[in-house]
Amino acid sequence: PAGVINVIYGSGRETVSALMASGKIDIFAFIGTNKAASDLKKLHPRPHRLRAALGLDAKNPGIVLPQVDLDNAVSEAVTGALSFNGQRCTALKILFVHEDVVDSFIQKFNAKLATLKPGMPWEDGVALTPLPEAGKVDYLNALVADAAQHGARVMNANGGVSRGTFFYPAVLYPVNPQMRVYHEEQFGPVVPIVPYRDLETVINYVLDSDFGQQLSLFGTDPAEIGRLVDAFANQVGRININAQCQRGPDAFPFNGRKNSAEGTLSVHDALRVFSIRTLVATKFQDNNKALLSEILRNRDSNFLTTDYIF
Repeated sequence: PAGVINVIYGSGRETVSALMASGKIDIFAFIGTNKAASDLKKLHPRPHRLRAALGLDAKNPGIVLPQVDLDNAVSEAVTGALSFNGQRCTALKILFVHEDVVDSFIQKFNAKLATLKPGMPWEDGVALTPLPEAGKVDYLNALVADAAQHGARVMNANGGVSRGTFFYPAVLYPVNPQMRVYHEEQFGPVVPIVPYRDLETVINYVLDSDFGQQLSLFGTDPAEIGRLVDAFANQVGRININAQCQRGPDAFPFNGRKNSAEGTLSVHDALRVFSIRTLVATKFQDNNKALLSEILRNRDSNFLTTDYIF
């Protein structure tokens, strides 16, 4: 029916801010940064009436264990970090690779990366395209420069080379906590690789992170995978085993913890989030049973009906 879906054109800051300030918004579904979501929610004059389903920032780690199918880990990591130029909230944003396999991992990663075709989005077979955001190339260059200042190197040929709004992926190694890219969500084709020896290093990173959307575990040791699943089960919304982080299918809930989400998105879960259940109750007595039977029989209520069963 007319008015069910309305499209309002203009700057998001201007249009959404005005809508929230009006107090007429009951449900807020939003994908963006946690800061933007918080600022918008604060504009609502009746915050207790506002329900929210938010997909927010993420710094999803890929964790490569010493016992691993390295070819699969590399394939999933390249796609996870660089599909859509890494501009997915579900992208792999930082890779922790055990020192026993890190050299081989980087060699294979760079070989796979070199096969990705750059070009325009409408060209066949293109995997790397220009970035759509003004100032994004400058931001990525600043991350690379900061990492280099603190001891990282660009490990792949042409890494970080840019032209206009195109930025060729930069693989950075070894990345450490002094670097901005260790903490910031780059949301672009910069791939930070952190070598580690002790799993506590990785566990502490996830525990201390402000974000908790997803992570990926790559390994073949059941005991080690099982231990890490238990360590991370209350830290992220989804743990992927030998697979990249990703959105979907819609049968799976899309959620997160900490600053990465509020509520749960997916077809089923979103309908529950967007719904407030109403209950009509009475005492189990003959007169009440007769009353309800008459209401149903005569269709005296549109709400009280046996026509639909959910």
